[in-house]
Amino acid sequence: MLFARTVFRVVNWLAARGGLMPTEAETEAEEHRERRRTGVRGETFAYWYLRRQGYVVVRRNYRAAHCRGEIDLIGWDGDVLAFVEVKTRTTPTGGPPERMVDAAKRQELLAMARDYLARRKLGEVRYRFDVVALEARPGTAPAVRLHKGAFGAG
Repeated sequence: MLFARTVFRVVNWLAARGGLMPTEAETEAEEHRERRRTGVRGETFAYWYLRRQGYVVVRRNYRAAHCRGEIDLIGWDGDVLAFVEVKTRTTPTGGPPERMVDAAKRQELLAMARDYLARRKLGEVRYRFDVVALEARPGTAPAVRLHKGAFGAG
């Protein structure tokens, strides 16, 4: 009983002084984990969405050794190989998700796509870059926009 009272007092004392609050690093780590979970959910939704649109997805989360980042999905849409970037938003802040595919990201995706084509010796294949934009508000079905040929292709 004495132990329980002592622990209770220590917990109350720490709480009153903010000692039980997460540190900034812990908060940032949790935010990073939540962003990653949102991204994985968005990519999984996009995978099934693209399959329903007739894509044959051949690769998820492709990474090239010399590049930062990854290509979320790679799949055939008829005779065209599509490199697909998936962007998911759960809040309206920051504008539409597709806006996040900026010039730097496009260059990164192009370099990874070239690596993928070279490693698989796909040479003269037709390809393009698509963007799937998802707006997933809690408690509602996601709004999906598929932008085929969103930027420069081969």
